Amino acid sequence: MLPAHRMFWVLILLAAAGAGLLYNIIFAAGASPLAGFTYGICMGATVLAFDRGLILAGLQARIRRFPAWLYVPAAELAYVLMIMAGNAIGGLVVWALALTPDDLPTATHMTARVLAYALAVSGLLVFVIRMRDLIGGEVFVNFMIGRYHKPVAEERIFLFLDVVGSTAFAEAHGDLRAQEYLGAVFATLAEPVRRNGGSVDDYVGDLAMVTWPMTRGLKDARCVTCLFDVIDRIEADAAAWTVRFGTVPRLRAALHGGSVVTAEVGVDRHKIAYFGDAVNVTSRIEALCRPLGVGILISQDLLERLPRLPAGIRARSLGAHALRGRGAPLAVATLERSPADAASVEDLAPRRAVAAR
Repeated sequence: MLPAHRMFWVLILLAAAGAGLLYNIIFAAGASPLAGFTYGICMGATVLAFDRGLILAGLQARIRRFPAWLYVPAAELAYVLMIMAGNAIGGLVVWALALTPDDLPTATHMTARVLAYALAVSGLLVFVIRMRDLIGGEVFVNFMIGRYHKPVAEERIFLFLDVVGSTAFAEAHGDLRAQEYLGAVFATLAEPVRRNGGSVDDYVGDLAMVTWPMTRGLKDARCVTCLFDVIDRIEADAAAWTVRFGTVPRLRAALHGGSVVTAEVGVDRHKIAYFGDAVNVTSRIEALCRPLGVGILISQDLLERLPRLPAGIRARSLGAHALRGRGAPLAVATLERSPADAASVEDLAPRRAVAAR
């Protein structure tokens, strides 16, 4: 599945198509502009589909496990093959639509000049995609439009996900193996977070911080759905986790939201950072999971703002608790599986009133 911000991927494909059009203008004067556009978009789509794991995902995964000295030539060869396949598809389309006077073998043939040009364009586009992956889709877009050059006050939801037992795993298996384990866990978060409109803001040791703008995270209770999607995905692959690492990951999770100031910070290394009580409170809530003996906690404040919990999920109040560094106690609840249909926040109000007495 392609990440959120579909417009980004549309622009990437249009850039590839534009590069094909430019090639025709520079090197194939007199050729149909639509033919160059078609070649470009077919090659771009094929490379993008491979890079995102939509095709030959197993091959991509195996290549990534290669040592560095073998990974680079193997990845380069794979992209060459994808470009050649895209060129063949483009040639077939161009020939079928009579956009070229060439016969089919000539239309699908790739010359060295076309390959070199396509590799250069693909390299540039893949670099942009990698930069986006590195800093996160939402952060990348915000950097591009300069949204946070000046501090902005906004409301956001934060989900802290802590990998339980990672220290013991490192002591038993070593730091390198532990890093591989955490990397696999964090990779599992990516698709559910993207599907639910969130973004992974940071990784701190064995903890991942996911965030949403308040309105987006509340809609359809996406912030809660995301959490249980991650848990479901781990549970569905329990056998594979056991074979690979000898254990199935367990998570502690905290959900909270509120006002923050978001700003672009740094000189040599830029980052979009969040300042405010909401971030600190989420961290304190996550720390409450252990003494309360639960794996998931959500602040009552955020729970009351959710229009409805996802189907099969219910909230159970755990009362108000003092948090380090915060004067007033904070009411929290745990989220649990329920065979019943989704319960609305309004339905939970009487339960909260009883618990408060």
